[in-house]
Amino acid sequence: MSLFLPKLACKKDIDEVIKSVAEKVVVLRFGRDEDSVCLQLDEILSKTAHDLSNMASIYIVDVDKSPIYTRYFDISYIPSIVFFFNGQHMKVDYGSPDHTKFVGSFKTKQDFMDLIEVIYRGAMRGKMIVQSPIDPRNIPKYDLLYHGI
Repeated sequence: MSLFLPKLACKKDIDEVIKSVAEKVVVLRFGRDEDSVCLQLDEILSKTAHDLSNMASIYIVDVDKSPIYTRYFDISYIPSIVFFFNGQHMKVDYGSPDHTKFVGSFKTKQDFMDLIEVIYRGAMRGKMIVQSPIDPRNIPKYDLLYHGI
């Protein structure tokens, strides 16, 4: 459980953060506090939050307390991270079929910091999708799940 990162408990809180945070990347980490991979990711997020405070605001979202967003973003695996900038959903090309979210944990703090910097710089130039700076070997691999097809 991350004690240093703010938690968003309901849809209203998430909506407010997405709409109100200006000129910064909003990082929403979807997961569970008791999950070991989420804890590993939370450690990286909390250690980098201060260094990235000019570029990003990082929040924790419990998948069980926000089922609407969990379904909307198709959070099938945890942890998953979704990025926004000035109310717009930012997409990242990780070399995988899904550009809407990052699934899993980062291998290093530097991978996360590099990704936030690329998203921030791209968003400031008006881009809605950016190329991931992370080495493809450091990006977790997973299969997309399509429910009800």
